Amino acid sequence: RSVYDDQPNAHQKFMEKLDACIRNHDREIEKMCNFHHQGFVDAITELLKVRADAEKLKVQVTDTNRRLQDAGKEVIAQTEEIIRCRVQQRNITTVVEKLQLCLPVLEMYSKLKEQMSVKRYYSALKTMEQLENLYLPRVSQYRFCQIMIENLPKLREEIKEISMSDLKDFLESIRKHSDRIGETAMKQAQQQKTFSTALQKQNNVNYGRNMHLGRNRVLESKNEITLKRTFEDEDEHEEEVLTAQDLVDFSPVYRCLHIYSVLGDGEVFENYYRKQRRKQARLVLQPQSSMHETVEGYRRYFSQIVGFFVVEDHILHVTQGLVTRTYTDELWNMALSKIIAVLRTHSSYCSDPDLVLELKNLIVVFADTLQGYGFPVNRLFDLLFEIRDQYNETLLKKWSGLFRDIFEADNYSPIPVANEEEYRIVISKFPFQDPELDKQSFPKKLPMSQSVPQIYMQVKEFIYASLKFSESLHRSSTEIDDMLRKSTNLLLTRTLSSCLQNLIKKPHIGLTELVQIIINTTHLEQACKYLEDFISNITNISQLTVHTARLYGLSTFKDARHAAEGEIYTKLNQKIDEFIQIADYDWTMSESDGRASGYLMDLINFLRSTFQVFTHLPGKVAQTACMSACQHLSMSLMQMLLDSELKQISMGAIQQFNLDVIQCELFASSEPVPGFQGDTLQLAFIDLRQLLDLFMVWDWSTYLADYGQATSKYLRVNPSTALTLLEKMKDSSKKNNIFAQFRKNDRDKQKLIETVVKQLRSLVNGMSQHT
Repeated sequence: RSVYDDQPNAHQKFMEKLDACIRNHDREIEKMCNFHHQGFVDAITELLKVRADAEKLKVQVTDTNRRLQDAGKEVIAQTEEIIRCRVQQRNITTVVEKLQLCLPVLEMYSKLKEQMSVKRYYSALKTMEQLENLYLPRVSQYRFCQIMIENLPKLREEIKEISMSDLKDFLESIRKHSDRIGETAMKQAQQQKTFSTALQKQNNVNYGRNMHLGRNRVLESKNEITLKRTFEDEDEHEEEVLTAQDLVDFSPVYRCLHIYSVLGDGEVFENYYRKQRRKQARLVLQPQSSMHETVEGYRRYFSQIVGFFVVEDHILHVTQGLVTRTYTDELWNMALSKIIAVLRTHSSYCSDPDLVLELKNLIVVFADTLQGYGFPVNRLFDLLFEIRDQYNETLLKKWSGLFRDIFEADNYSPIPVANEEEYRIVISKFPFQDPELDKQSFPKKLPMSQSVPQIYMQVKEFIYASLKFSESLHRSSTEIDDMLRKSTNLLLTRTLSSCLQNLIKKPHIGLTELVQIIINTTHLEQACKYLEDFISNITNISQLTVHTARLYGLSTFKDARHAAEGEIYTKLNQKIDEFIQIADYDWTMSESDGRASGYLMDLINFLRSTFQVFTHLPGKVAQTACMSACQHLSMSLMQMLLDSELKQISMGAIQQFNLDVIQCELFASSEPVPGFQGDTLQLAFIDLRQLLDLFMVWDWSTYLADYGQATSKYLRVNPSTALTLLEKMKDSSKKNNIFAQFRKNDRDKQKLIETVVKQLRSLVNGMSQHT
């Protein structure tokens, strides 16, 4: 780079230095050449000396070779003959060896063909394996071996297709026979459980002795029948116990599994098998739309599912890895969720308690069967508790109809018993005790009507029906006792209570029927303690146990009795209103008839006869009804006087009305219902009495002077009431006494009325302003 710099003479200096360097190198080359030149000259001289000796040696070797060739011609000929024989011998030996290698291959291939023809595919695969690994490698260079090698994969595929076809046939077969397999498995589980239960009950006879006498006989007879049938079934099936293997040929599964395992496609086969079985599981779990209509629909549904899982359990235990416990558990959990959803949906359509009970028994057998195969079934028993509530609902609906029929058929009259036998029949159905009645001679009447023992027996039948569902649920006696008491409480507080309330509200139920209903509910209430004893005897759980629930029959019958009492009061008042409506007063009459109105006497006679029927009622009820009737009658009479449509009232009408009120007071004082103290019942008419006395005596000065004082003689007379009535009398006086202005007494009376009216108006206005 410095050569091309702008320094002066840089290029020239460089060229000079380069020439000097070239001269130095030339001198060194020249020195080296001078040093090696003598050695080169010496070597050339020696080579020239050796040339002559080499030519001599070549002539001698050529001569020697000619003489050896001439001497070895015969040896060569013999040697070639020997070589040819040796080659032939070696070839023969080689052929023998190769044939010895090929014969086993041919024999094995022939054996393979024979095994294929007789469908021994697993053995054929083993033979192929030996051919490939042991025999064919020894003779692989031959063309026929190549043909064999090319055919072996085709044979394998053929075997796979055939075995897969057999597997599909097997899957189709178990799909068709799964219900039969499941039915057999469920029947065996049910027989085993029935036999064990029967033996247990036979060993615990003392447990049954504590139960109700009638129920005990039924259970004993049932136990005997069950044991007899169980032993007969055991004898019948002792020699023949069918299993899944007996009903289905599993060899296609084993064969296909072995074939695919040998072929190295075991995982492919497992995946295919599990996929197909999952599809079949979905088909099995899909119910028919009409399944809920019959027991057979549910039975077939459960049998197919049991058959499916029995097959899977068998496959799990006899094969290694085709299905695993994790796979079966996963499949079962999926199926269990579907089963529970299906049962929830279809069971909700069941309105027949017998069908629901049959469904419960099928679920129990289904659960016990699969539990015997190691599948968890706790969720099924939890579902049974939901179905139990539905079963109770169907029972409640059924018993609601029974109660209605009993109430419709009842004559609401005391039960007549003509002799001891009839009396014992009644008390055998209903726990009635009355020492006073026992002392009476026959014929006699029991206080309750026919519906009471019938209702009591139906409640017991309901308890039996509810108990049927609680059996085989693997629950303790305490839990069963609690379930029975809860369902019985529902029957009493909801169904029977509703039926009683509806009965009481029916229009054709009269006062006599209502009185009998009150008596009936009293006896049913007293019988509740016997129902509690009845449940305790069934479950063998003492009522003294802390967690034992109590029956709510007391409140049920008490509410019904109160409703009946209220209905009595209402019907009495309605009857009084009917009599009041037929009242026909002549409000302008000049003087009274001198006797009470006919409608009122009829009303009083009706009340007397009605209150005589109340003798069987509790005293408080009869007294309340009597007081209510008198108060309603007093209010109705008061409203009649103050009716806005009534414009005029004469003094004669007041006198006639006073006679009617006197009859009412006489009725109240006659003590139509015992138990009233003093003139308590007469106080119901005190407002009317004071009002009428005021008008009869015409003591307005005293009323106005004493108004507002606690000692007033007319304390219960309201100024507005008196004003209304007085104005009606004033209008009547003006209209009827046209010439009253010519008579001094009438003019004075008219002035007095007007003066009193003004004073009463001032009192009423003062009260309204104060208010």
